[in-house]
Amino acid sequence: MFDRGKRQVDVVVALGVSAQTASRWYDTWVREGRAGLVGAGRAGRRPRLTDAQLREVEAALTAGPRANGFATEMWTLARVAEVIERVSGIRYGQTQTWTILRTRLGWTRQRPARRAVERDDEAIATWVKQEWSRIKKAPGAAAPGSSSKTSPGSASSHR
Repeated sequence: MFDRGKRQVDVVVALGVSAQTASRWYDTWVREGRAGLVGAGRAGRRPRLTDAQLREVEAALTAGPRANGFATEMWTLARVAEVIERVSGIRYGQTQTWTILRTRLGWTRQRPARRAVERDDEAIATWVKQEWSRIKKAPGAAAPGSSSKTSPGSASSHR
């Protein structure tokens, strides 16, 4: 890229590296030319989970939690880490597991809708229509409140 006249900032944006890395590469290129950059290789640690293993893990995750021996249909990071270890033999912490899900698989966090199994929407609608409107219209419901911890008529309020 430097040979083609690209600036350091162009390298930063195109390759997603830090400005310091691009600056080091530029200095090396100025001193040693393109040959000086050949040995640089990839930046950072190689992932322990290979692409082939990742495909196996993804297939297991796609099958669902119950298919992987869990009691409920909800994935947690601990469960995903357990599946990764079972499939690949590699143990990851929850932070690393989340990074794998997010960056390598492109998955996002999703939370299930929290609804009680026993929920009766018809009964709730009836209660809101009848009881709530009755409670809301009760005498004194609209009276102003007091911010005092003691009531205005108590002996302690006359001291």
